[in-house]
Amino acid sequence: MIKPNIQSIALLICLAFGHVDIFADDEAKQRPNIVFILADDLGWRDLSNEGSTYYESPNIDRIANEGMKFTRGYATCQVCSPSRASILTGKYPTNHGITTWIGDASGKAWSGRGRQDSHLPAGYERNLRASEITLAEVLRDNGYKTFFAGKWHLGSKGSWPTDHGFDINKGGWDVGSPRGGFFSPWQNPNLESGPAGESLTLRLGNETAKFIETNKDRPFLAYLSFYTVHGPIQTTPKLWKKYRDKAEAAGFAKERFVFDRRLNVRQVQDCPIYGGMVETMDDAVGIVLRKLDELGLTDNTIICFTSDNGGVSSGDAYSTSNTPLRGGKGRQWEGGIREPFYIKAPDVIKAGSTSAVPVSGIDWYPTLLDLVGVILPKHQNVDGVSIVPLLKGGAIADRPLYWHYPHYGNQGGEPSSIITQNDWKLIHYHEDGRDELYHLREDPAERHDLAKRNPEKVKDLRADLDAWLKATGAKFPDKDPAFDDAKRQARWESIQTRGKTTLEKRHASYLASGYRPNKDWWGSMPAD
Repeated sequence: MIKPNIQSIALLICLAFGHVDIFADDEAKQRPNIVFILADDLGWRDLSNEGSTYYESPNIDRIANEGMKFTRGYATCQVCSPSRASILTGKYPTNHGITTWIGDASGKAWSGRGRQDSHLPAGYERNLRASEITLAEVLRDNGYKTFFAGKWHLGSKGSWPTDHGFDINKGGWDVGSPRGGFFSPWQNPNLESGPAGESLTLRLGNETAKFIETNKDRPFLAYLSFYTVHGPIQTTPKLWKKYRDKAEAAGFAKERFVFDRRLNVRQVQDCPIYGGMVETMDDAVGIVLRKLDELGLTDNTIICFTSDNGGVSSGDAYSTSNTPLRGGKGRQWEGGIREPFYIKAPDVIKAGSTSAVPVSGIDWYPTLLDLVGVILPKHQNVDGVSIVPLLKGGAIADRPLYWHYPHYGNQGGEPSSIITQNDWKLIHYHEDGRDELYHLREDPAERHDLAKRNPEKVKDLRADLDAWLKATGAKFPDKDPAFDDAKRQARWESIQTRGKTTLEKRHASYLASGYRPNKDWWGSMPAD
C-alpha cells in the first residue's frame, strides 16, 4: 500500500502542477496490469461458453475458462450509457445521474416521437460529472498508464475519456454507434481512418495491443470498449457465408419472432451478419491476449470481460436471441440486464471456477482497486462491493441489487424499477403501479408472475425498493396529458401483425443464398 504521507505529497504536487507520474517507484511497478474489455449490446447467451451453438468465441471463452465466470452477473441498466458510467464510478445510475443512453429524448420531447406512450420519461445527466473520481483517475494517480479505445458515450467534448482519467483515447467520443460504419473510412474525430475497408473492431484490438507493448515495463490499465456488436450490424462476405452455411446446416427456422408485451422478440440465433460480428470481436480479443502472452505479461495481468446490456432481441437490428432468458436490451427482464461477467486474476482465482452469487457493474470499481492494492477514494461514495472474497472461493454479505429506468426503451422496455434478493425479483412499473414477482431459480425465463400468490413478499421487497429510490433521489416519469390509449393499442396491434410479417421476411432474406446488402458489403470490399 502507498503510505499516507506519500499520498499527501502527491496531492499537493497534483494541485500545484496538474497530473504528473509520481508513483513510478518499485511498489507501483509490481502492481498487476488491468485489461478491461467491454462489449456493446452483447447478450448473455451470445458466447459459446454460455451455451450458444451458433456463435463462436474461443478467445473470450479463454478468459472465462482461465478465470471465474459469474452466472448471475448484471449490468446496472438495460441500456448502455448508465451501465458504462457505473463501471467507471462504482455507483448506481440513480447516484451518478445518467439513467438512459445519452441523447435519448425525455420530457415533452418524447411525445413527438409518435410512440403513443402514456408517460413522459424523466430527465437525466448528459455528461459524466467532472466531480466523479473514475476508476481510471484513481489508477492513474497510483502509477498506472491509462488507455481507452472504442465507445465512450458518456458525454460531449469536455467530458471525453481524457477528461476522466485516461492518458490516451483512441476513438471515444459523444456517440454510441460507429459513425460511418464498421469499415474504414469511419467518421470519428479521435481515431484516424485506416486503409479503406479496415475493420474498426480489429483496429481497436490492434491499438490496444500496441499500447500494451509500448507500456510493458510499467503498470497499465487498457480499457478496450468495443462498438461491436451494436448496430448497424455489418460483416464481411466471407464471415456472412460461414454463418449462413452454419444456419443452413442446422436447418432454417420457419419463424423467428414472437410478440411479447410491446414488440416482437427474436427467439432464434441464426443471423449470419451478427454471427460474423461476434467472431470479429472475438478475433480482436485474441489479438490482445496473444500480445500479453508474447510479452510474458499474462501472469501479471487482470483480465475482465463483460457487456453493457442485454442482446438486441427486439428493436434496433433484432439481431440475436437471449433465450432461455426473457427479453433483451432495453427491457426489464433478465435478458436485458444479465451479462457475461468474467474475471481472470492470476494467483487469486482458480481457473475454470464459477459463482452463482449475483454481482453487478457497480462492483468492478472496488474489486479492481482491491486486487491491485489501492484504497478507495475517500470522496467517491461507491455503491458496489469488492467481490475479491468470491474470487478466492469465499463469500460476501447477502445484499439486494437495484435498477431504476424511468424511460422507455427503443426495444420495448417500460419505465420500471427492480429489486432482486436471493432468488426473488420484483419489478415495479411506473405507468400503472403494478408489480411483478418472479423466482429466478425456479423460473429463469420469468414466465410465471407470483405477485398475487405472495403478497407479503411483494410488500417486503417493495418497501425496500421504495426506500432505496427515495434515498438515492430517483426521478420518475410524468403522465402525458395527451395520451390516447386507443392509439397505443392500435400501434401494438400493427406491430404484432404487419410488423411481425415484415421482420420475418427481412431476417429470412439475410440467409438467402444470393444475399448482397450493397455492392461493397458496407465498405468491407473497397474498390481496387
